[in-house]
Amino acid sequence: MINLAWWAFVLILIGVLALGGLVGFILSRRWFKKYLEKNPPVNERMIREMMRQMGRTPSEKQVRQILASMNQYK
Repeated sequence: MINLAWWAFVLILIGVLALGGLVGFILSRRWFKKYLEKNPPVNERMIREMMRQMGRTPSEKQVRQILASMNQYK
């Protein structure tokens, strides 16, 4: 009788931990997606400003090439 209660406790504990991990993963993923939508890592304006600070005037082609090279690693 005690053996059955022990196994039931262990199985319930494993189930609760697995469910908590799944819910935590889903919630953190949703939060991170919203964060990236509000604060994108790099955009065209940032690239242009960085190049201007380095003393260069970027052409549209250069900006597009930099964006394409950065997006290929996503």
